[in-house]
Amino acid sequence: MSVLVTGGCGYIGSHICVKLLAHGLDVLIVDDLSNSRHDVIERIAQIAGLRPRFARIDIADSRALGQAIEGESIESVVHLAGRKGVAESVREPDLYGRANLVGTANVRAATKGRPFVFSSSATVYGEPAACPVGEDAATDPTNPYGASKLACERMLIDSARGSPGERLVILRYFNPIGAHESGMLGDDPIGEPQNLMPRIERVAAGLEPALIIHGNDYPTRDGTAIRDYVHVEDIAAAHVGALAAGHDRPLILNLGSEQGATVREIVHAFETATGLPIPTVQGRRRPGDVASLWADATRARQVLGWIPGHTLQDACTDAMRWRRFWSRHLQQPSGHPKS
Repeated sequence: MSVLVTGGCGYIGSHICVKLLAHGLDVLIVDDLSNSRHDVIERIAQIAGLRPRFARIDIADSRALGQAIEGESIESVVHLAGRKGVAESVREPDLYGRANLVGTANVRAATKGRPFVFSSSATVYGEPAACPVGEDAATDPTNPYGASKLACERMLIDSARGSPGERLVILRYFNPIGAHESGMLGDDPIGEPQNLMPRIERVAAGLEPALIIHGNDYPTRDGTAIRDYVHVEDIAAAHVGALAAGHDRPLILNLGSEQGATVREIVHAFETATGLPIPTVQGRRRPGDVASLWADATRARQVLGWIPGHTLQDACTDAMRWRRFWSRHLQQPSGHPKS
């Protein structure tokens, strides 16, 4: 029996695969490698001591997906594959409809009846009325990325309600950061990074001259946006718990540290943890960004027994360890690793 992990070569997916393999589970990854590298499979195998199986497909191609899992004994599904950039979604909203909504519908149809864990996002809340934000708060996305995730959630919930006993867990991530403690897995996007920590890492490694801070006029304590940052290893651990959770109705769970930090506070934390200076320059706000967003993760504690075990300092230290590994082993002369 296998766990199907879509997007398993990506940042969060690779960490999840390590934990699943460490629990003795057979893992089948499907990934189109549009934002990840094939050689991550070897690094997963080195860390876990077991190798995941792999099929390179685009989940938006339902026929290819069906062929990839034909004859497989799929026990459960962790679905992560999709687009995840807020700014990119504002520029290319149609891309997000195809990659996220169509892809999710295909994966659910191909694995109907299996326990299903869906990678969602705190962006579904939009600009919350108050923080911390719980799962019952209003959902009002401010960008196409968040809207696509919310549409996927609703589709999956409708499907589960139409099939009594079908197990569905929706995990709303806040801001995953950090890397595997080995330094061999981390956030490695193709092209320009969309998220804060890999942009900080690149400045620390001398690949960029300075960090652009997008917006300094938000109604926050220092004018920069507040987010809830949680270590990727804690995010990965929650997926193992979600697959084992016993429930007879769809579950929606926030995954966050329950603490908000501004962009400037994250920069300072990174400098303190690593001893490396991070020059900054001021930029404009990015379309689709909100001022403040951090989690109430009470429900994840109650249902999964999930408590984040890593600090912000851990995340910064692990992220820089990963960036040094990347610079030594993965960086190409062009300045970015090959797919």
